Amino acid sequence: MSGGGSVKDVQSKAELDAVIGDGAPAIMHLWAAWCEASKHMDKVFFHLAIDFPHAHFLRVEAEEQPEISEAYSVSAVPYFVFFKDGKVVDTLEGADPSTLGNKVSKVAGIVYPGEPAAPASLGMAAGPTVLESVKSANQNGSSHPERQVRKDELKKRLQQLVNSHPVMLFMKGNPDEPKCGFSQKVVEILKDENFEFGSFDILTDIEVREGLKKFSNWPTYPQLYCKGDLLGGSDIVIAMRDSGELTEVFKDHGIGVSVPNEPKVAEPGGGKGGISDSTGLSATLTSRLQSLISSDPVMLFMKGKPDEPRCGFSRKVVDILREEKVDFQSFDILSDEEVRQGLKVFSNWSSYPQLYMKGEFIGGSDIVLEMQKSGELEKVLAEKGVRQVPSLEDRLKKLTTSSPVMLFMKGTPEAPRCGFSSKVVNALKEEGVDFGSFDILSDEEVRQGLKTFSNWPTFPQLYHKGELVGGCDIVMELRDGGELKSTLSE
Repeated sequence: MSGGGSVKDVQSKAELDAVIGDGAPAIMHLWAAWCEASKHMDKVFFHLAIDFPHAHFLRVEAEEQPEISEAYSVSAVPYFVFFKDGKVVDTLEGADPSTLGNKVSKVAGIVYPGEPAAPASLGMAAGPTVLESVKSANQNGSSHPERQVRKDELKKRLQQLVNSHPVMLFMKGNPDEPKCGFSQKVVEILKDENFEFGSFDILTDIEVREGLKKFSNWPTYPQLYCKGDLLGGSDIVIAMRDSGELTEVFKDHGIGVSVPNEPKVAEPGGGKGGISDSTGLSATLTSRLQSLISSDPVMLFMKGKPDEPRCGFSRKVVDILREEKVDFQSFDILSDEEVRQGLKVFSNWSSYPQLYMKGEFIGGSDIVLEMQKSGELEKVLAEKGVRQVPSLEDRLKKLTTSSPVMLFMKGTPEAPRCGFSSKVVNALKEEGVDFGSFDILSDEEVRQGLKTFSNWPTFPQLYHKGELVGGCDIVMELRDGGELKSTLSE
C-alpha cells in the first residue's frame, strides 16, 4: 500500500480501484519513459509524497496500462488525476510543478504533526501559494533525521540485491513476462547462452527502481550485474554477446553455463521479433498472425484506423510514420478479438500499438518515438530496405523546418540545461510564440553538424521557416526592441 511518504507503481486497473476505493486522498501520475517532462515531474512527485505522507501517490506507465489510460481519457503525458473519497476531483495535464503542488495541497490537506513537509523539496519551480501552505502546515514540525538512516538502509539493501546471484538482472517484468523490449532482449541472450541468472522486477518497487539508478550511476533499465559489478544495459550486453566478450567475462568470474534438462528445439520462426519459441497458440492462429505481420514491409497493429485512431498512443505512431513519409499498412485490433489477444502472446508484448518491419517486431509507441528522436528509426528503415538513409545535411534541413519556429537548445523547454537556452525559451513564451525544439545534448551528430550547417558555433540557435535568426544575444535584442514576435510572424 502506498502512503507513508512512498510512491507506488500501479500494475492494473483493479489495483488502482482498490487503492482509491479506501477514500483517502490519492494522486495518480500517468507518465511515459520517453517523455522528459514526465521525468522532471517525477522528481517533484516523489518529494510531494514525502511532504504529504497520509495521501496515496500512484504512478502509472501510461502505455503499459492502456485500460487505465483509456478510462481517464489520457492522450498526453505527464497527466495527473486527483482523487478524494474515491472520486475524481481534479486533473492536470503537462509539466507545471507549481500547479501540481497547489492541487496536491488542496486535495491532501495539511501534513500530520511530526511529519513535516520540506518547502525546498519543490525547488524553485514551486510557486508562493504551495510554499506558503506547506510552510504553515509545518510551523510546529521537526526535521527528518531518519532520512539519512533510510538512505543507508537502502544502500545496504541494494548491495545485497546486486550480490544475491552471481548473474543478476534488474528488469521491467520478469523473465517469463518481460514488460519492455530491451529487458526481453537481455533475457533472450542469457537464455540462449544458457546462463543461470536471478532477476528483480523494478516495476514492483519504486524505491529500488530509483535508488539503483544512483547506486550504479546508470539511468536506465535493464541493468545486468556479474558478481556485484555492473556490466551495463541492453546495448552493452548485445555488443558483448556479439563479440564473445560476455562469455569471457562470466568465465573469468567463474560462472559457467547451465545444462538444460532437455535439448532445445527451435520452432520455425522462433525467437524472431520477440516471438517465444513456444506460444501455446494454435497452428491456425499462429499461421494467420505470421501472415498478417508479413503482409506489408511496415505493418502497424493499432486501435482504430490511421485516419481515425481510437487511442492517443496509436495516433502517435501513425503521426510519426507519416512525418517520416513511410508507406505502411495497418490492422485494427479492435475489429478482431482473436488477433488482439493472440498477437500479445505471439509477440510477448502486452499492449498496443505494435509496429513490425519486414515481419520483425520493433516496439510500441514509446520505443518508436525514442527511435525517431535519436535518428535510429531512419537507420532501421534503411537497414530493412524501406528507405535510403538521408544525408546529415538532409536531416538538418528537415529538422530546421520541422516547425515554423524551431529552437535548438540544451535540454527541453520544460527543463533547460543552460542559462542561455532558458532565456530564449522564456522570451518566446513571454511573446506567446509557438515553437518546436530539439535537445542537441541528445544527438552529438546534430550538435556538431548544425554548427557547420548554420555557420554558427554556439547554442541555442533559433530558426524561422528554416532560416537562422540567431543565438541568445540576438533573440534578446529583438525582444527588447519589440521586434521578436513580428520577426517570427512574417
